[in-house]
Amino acid sequence: MPGGSFRSDKGNPAPAPPPPRPDNQHQHHQTRGPLPPPPPPHRVAPRAPVPPPPPPKLRRGCCCRLLCCLVLTIVTLAVLLGAAALALYLAFDPKAPRYTVDRLAVSAFQVDPTLTARARFDVTVTATNPNTRIGIHYEPGSDLGVWYAGTRLARGALPAFYQGHRNTTTLQLALGGQVQLGGAVVSAMQDAQRTGAVPLLFRADVPVRVQLGGVKMWKVTSRVKCDLVVDRLMDVSSSSPIKIKTSDCKFSIKL
Repeated sequence: MPGGSFRSDKGNPAPAPPPPRPDNQHQHHQTRGPLPPPPPPHRVAPRAPVPPPPPPKLRRGCCCRLLCCLVLTIVTLAVLLGAAALALYLAFDPKAPRYTVDRLAVSAFQVDPTLTARARFDVTVTATNPNTRIGIHYEPGSDLGVWYAGTRLARGALPAFYQGHRNTTTLQLALGGQVQLGGAVVSAMQDAQRTGAVPLLFRADVPVRVQLGGVKMWKVTSRVKCDLVVDRLMDVSSSSPIKIKTSDCKFSIKL
């Protein structure tokens, strides 16, 4: 053995056994009983579907209120305009003008072998304004004509003038023209000539402005239609004037 060391005669002693461990596990199992089962694994619940947004009640409500306000405004304006029109009617008491064709002279009417008719009429028209507070401005651009069976025989124009309150104006008008007639129209005209009753139509479309006091209103078209029956048309060589047997004039406004 190396120096400085010693050895027991009895050899190396056996290692000491470890101290006994208390049987706590055995006691614990005896006192606690069996262990509870492990909890089930956690599962995430599926998300519920997102409900659709509610209908736009507020927007519909705003639209309904706006529509009601618009209708109320229109009704209010209509009532105010009606009241204003009634007030004007009561204040001015408007009456329709009257027109008559007093005289119709045929200074020329010829039908050549090609059935081309050349005509000239001298017409006397009387216009009466019965209103006490309303004047009538007859504007340029009028269109006058004499018709037979839907065919215009002559045309002319009315001079521009102003007709005051309670005024009667007599106008001397000259109408002329040239038109191609059909054989049926010429035959019908000759038959009416033999019976002494030739139907004619005098029509006038005249732009006018009504003046209420000192205010001149907007322009409208005054239409006059006169149904005439004359004793003859084609025989203009006779010295006796053409007679108007019947005359029926109607007045209307064309907006």
